[in-house]
Amino acid sequence: MPDRSLISTHVLDASTGTPAQGISVTLTRGSDVASGVTDAQGRIADLGPASLPPGHYRLIFETGRYFADRDVETFYPAVEIVFEILAEASHYHVPLLLSPCAFTTYRGS
Repeated sequence: MPDRSLISTHVLDASTGTPAQGISVTLTRGSDVASGVTDAQGRIADLGPASLPPGHYRLIFETGRYFADRDVETFYPAVEIVFEILAEASHYHVPLLLSPCAFTTYRGS
C-alpha cells in the first residue's frame, strides 16, 4: 500500500452548506510543491508526497474562480493559509470553511 500524503484538505461552502467542488489548491514553499482540485466531496486527499522537510508552507485556494463560476461576488479571490510542518509530523489535514465574505480554518485530523 502506498504511503499516505502528508497534506490533505477539505473545503466546505458555508453559504450553501455543500462541499466546494472544483477549487484549485496549490501547496508552496517558495515554489510550487504540489497542486490539486477539490473533488465532489470538496476534498483533496493526496496533496503532495508522504513526507516534506520541516518548515513553513502555504496552501493557496483559488476561491475567486469558484464563486465566479456560480455568479457570486466574493471579497476573497484567493485564500492563503500559512502553516508549519514539524519534523515529527505524520499528517496534516487543513480544512477550509468558506463563504463569499468570510473563511475559517483549523488543523484537522
